[in-house]
Amino acid sequence: MEQSPTSAGKSSASAPAEPPRAVPEWHSAWARELAGLYYSGTTCLFVLHGDVGDLTRLEPPPKPGHGTIPEFLATQLFGGWDFVLIYDLSQGLRAFAGRDGERLRRMVARLSSEIGEPKSWPRDPDSVLALLDQLVQKILLTEDPGRQMSLGVIIEQAQFLVPSAELAQLAGAQGARLVRLLSWARNPYIKQRNIAFCLLCDQLAELNERLTSSAHVATLEVAMPTAAERLDFIGSRAGAAGSLGDFTPEKLADLTGGLNLVNLDRLLAQASGLGRTLDAKNLKALKKGLIERQARGLVEFIEPPYSMDDFVGNDAVRDRLIEDAKLLSRGRLDATAMGYLVCGPVGTGKTYLAECFAGSVGVPCVKLRNFRSKYVGETEANLQQILAVLRAMGPVIVVIDEADAALGDRQSGGDSGTSSRVFSMIASQMGDTRYRGKLVWLLLTSRPDLLPIDLKRQGRAEVHLPLFSPRTEAEVATMVAIMARKNKARLDAGVNPHALAGRGLSGADIESIVLAARRRALVQGRETVSGDDLAFAAYDFIPSAQGLEKEKQELTAVLECTSIAFLPEDWRERVLEPNGQAKLQERVSVIKRMIET
Repeated sequence: MEQSPTSAGKSSASAPAEPPRAVPEWHSAWARELAGLYYSGTTCLFVLHGDVGDLTRLEPPPKPGHGTIPEFLATQLFGGWDFVLIYDLSQGLRAFAGRDGERLRRMVARLSSEIGEPKSWPRDPDSVLALLDQLVQKILLTEDPGRQMSLGVIIEQAQFLVPSAELAQLAGAQGARLVRLLSWARNPYIKQRNIAFCLLCDQLAELNERLTSSAHVATLEVAMPTAAERLDFIGSRAGAAGSLGDFTPEKLADLTGGLNLVNLDRLLAQASGLGRTLDAKNLKALKKGLIERQARGLVEFIEPPYSMDDFVGNDAVRDRLIEDAKLLSRGRLDATAMGYLVCGPVGTGKTYLAECFAGSVGVPCVKLRNFRSKYVGETEANLQQILAVLRAMGPVIVVIDEADAALGDRQSGGDSGTSSRVFSMIASQMGDTRYRGKLVWLLLTSRPDLLPIDLKRQGRAEVHLPLFSPRTEAEVATMVAIMARKNKARLDAGVNPHALAGRGLSGADIESIVLAARRRALVQGRETVSGDDLAFAAYDFIPSAQGLEKEKQELTAVLECTSIAFLPEDWRERVLEPNGQAKLQERVSVIKRMIET
């Protein structure tokens, strides 16, 4: 392979031998940044995190050829260096030259005279780091310019060498490894030579923060591939043209957002192996499975059979979401909200509204599963993985149910700061205006008063949508019809649910009554639900006795509302009267005291 301009390295002085502009444009953004930092002489130790297990281009276009990130480091950034060593706990320390066998033989022969035969090299991390330190010292002590050597070290799965840990756990071997790495990073003489250390890990949170937060260490994120990079991969993949089916390369690259190149390669291989044309249906199924696996099962695609036409409970809310769904489908991401806060008493259909919106919006919709873990650093690592996938997928709707419990707050809460860090990560991502219309957040909660104000402000979950129980007889009748259709309960023609009106029943209550009526009909050997079935089920149903709690939740939803148009007429009048909001807040305080006593 031709030597890359980035492999030229530095002279013995601290000034770079090559300016950053020598870095080829076809290199990925992280590689150009790494080269620029290296040439500046500010650091010699780099932490690459994120999509480090993915493929990357090894040759300048239009040549075909993709390989792993270690291959890229060995053949491009360290392409002309004397020694490239790679280490992981499984295979131990070994010389590495990518696919260049002749270079590998030369490298091994020279290394044998410097640190011994490869078969004598240790495998355990402490001994390996000691051996590397010995080689580094030899390089530093070589003053003859003609005998000076260059060294690139790649450590894969670095989180297993210096994992995130409390200070008390760092008194032994883990602490010694951390100190050695930090000493290399701080050493000014190493920075003046052609010596570089690259640590690879999937999640930055899994690596010891004393290393990643050091001013002498550069942390670089390997981002998910862009649409242009996916298009380049599709074009360079041998035989890909026969696997595209109904799609052009450009369209397939656009539709595979959220997949890295490894999974894109798998998708093309699976489509080819299916023996049938790749069409929208099987592309959707393949992509869904690959993304869920890529996100470690921490996200779930929502594909409900409902749309906003099936929602009843607040016409103004429904109309707003229908309008926003149209804007998204037209690609007007600049006019859409950063996020929505959906609040209201329990049973008013917050989750159902999210499902209806997901069925209408025309872009992928995912729900976050429980990403919290009892292990140190794993919760933050899980969330990092989720956010990386979501950023690459955009536009996407992200649904977080029971948001007040899921997102945490600024308080540590006795969990070593995990909740506050999760809150910070979510708040930072929600407020990043670069992703307006690409990541649309849908926070669902019956207790918006428990949700930190930082998440509810404008620029994050900026549109607050209140939901209430159906009030009029017409709304109740519509709700009964929708719940019957949702649960496949057939109603007799002309069924009038007048027995349910005026009782303050929530959507969940009405659904329970419809199911009870259907059960009564089936027990009596009938497939359709009669008016008598519905009336009996309504008479038999006892609603929740938590009246004060529901009133407080309804008041809180009214106070959170960001548009007067979203409120029913009676609530609108109470809010607009003099000191209306203050009176409602006072009532909430009274109810809280009554509940607590």
